[in-house]
Amino acid sequence: MRSIARGLGLGSAAMALTALTALAWPGAAGAAPTGEQSLYAPSALVLSVTAGPDADTGTVLRAVTLVCAPGPGGTHPNPVAACRELRAAGSQLDPLAAPAADAVCTREWDPVTVTADGVWQGRRLNYTYTFANPCGLRNTAGALFNF
Repeated sequence: MRSIARGLGLGSAAMALTALTALAWPGAAGAAPTGEQSLYAPSALVLSVTAGPDADTGTVLRAVTLVCAPGPGGTHPNPVAACRELRAAGSQLDPLAAPAADAVCTREWDPVTVTADGVWQGRRLNYTYTFANPCGLRNTAGALFNF
């Protein structure tokens, strides 16, 4: 079961990275014609939630895509709010992942890791944050990892 879930998560990530490549490479389908500059820098991420303290060895529980340029989209349930948060935060995602100050959670160790991997405003982004338990994830203040 673990390898099936991981395989599905990696398959989703692979499809999203293929889409990112199409956005980022000149001459790719849907890109500006040769000799013209694109009007926006690509911004597309694969967001995932993984059981365990390490995204590489844990079980992927769920994953979504988030595209912010040229407009909000992807499989994220609220791409408009998530893109707005990302624009405000820039590449500093810790404030978006941190649990709210008034969150009340137990002190059990049942780690959950979130990742954001892709391209943000034309630059490579690879972000990881590990919560002590799922309660921390449920109590994040923003929409980015709320899927």
